[in-house]
Amino acid sequence: MAQTPTPPVLDFVATIDVEVSPTIDIGTTAQGIRRVAPIRGGTVTGPGLSGKVLDAGADFQRYPAHDLAFLEANYVLELDDGQRILVENRAMRTADPADLERMMAGETVDPSRVYFRCVPGLSADDSGPHAWMNRTLFLGVGERLATGVRIDVFRVR
Repeated sequence: MAQTPTPPVLDFVATIDVEVSPTIDIGTTAQGIRRVAPIRGGTVTGPGLSGKVLDAGADFQRYPAHDLAFLEANYVLELDDGQRILVENRAMRTADPADLERMMAGETVDPSRVYFRCVPGLSADDSGPHAWMNRTLFLGVGERLATGVRIDVFRVR
């Protein structure tokens, strides 16, 4: 009889709170509704990591169905030790269509009603103290807030 594989272990790395400016609506395209949320700041806190989100980047949003969003956010962290980390985050958010509409309108929705998962890629200077990020896979759980997004990031071990 085949053994059940051992699942990977997840270690908490940090919470990233991203502040965004008002969303720029593109409209309904062949790929669905398209929007862009400029990233304007925020914070990163976690075991051994703290710093800020720089005013650099954006979250490119695609809504191909009434209950589904694909998100691609690219932005930069500046840690308290001066090191900069490039974040390239790919996410999927799905919920009841009414809840997604409320989120798109800037309202807060109970996070237990929303499936929001992501795969953030973290890139650091390969000769610096955070080079380990370049060779690590990360997973995240997101939450849409009134002024931005909160991502809890975990290292896959």
